[in-house]
Amino acid sequence: MTESSKVSSTMATINQDSSLDLALIAARAADERKGGEILLLGVDQVSYLADYFVLVTGFSRVQVRAISLSVQQKVETELHRIPLRMEGQAEGSWVLLDYGDVIVHILMPNERDFYNLEAFWSQGKRIPFTPEMLGE
Repeated sequence: MTESSKVSSTMATINQDSSLDLALIAARAADERKGGEILLLGVDQVSYLADYFVLVTGFSRVQVRAISLSVQQKVETELHRIPLRMEGQAEGSWVLLDYGDVIVHILMPNERDFYNLEAFWSQGKRIPFTPEMLGE
């Protein structure tokens, strides 16, 4: 293995680890606001869009917005990152926070059932979230 390929491999591992950290921090923030059915999808092998998707159900428009704000605050505080793009904050039925390597989807139950992102991205690696996955 050449030196440049070793460096590339190491950088890919570092980026993957930091992407997972971001996904876990977002999931923890959603859990703190009582988000439901939290799922991390590793999509790096099946999509160029991101390394991970974080899917969360919010049970009211107010809760969807609260989860979104919690994720933004926690990620900014812990990783000093803000979303590159945000969509749906005003409507509150589906909020998308795009951090580049991680995309957070916070959806009301009807939207989550209708769009069924888990099935659409079924080739991704499913990582069910539990609060114990990221220490306090």
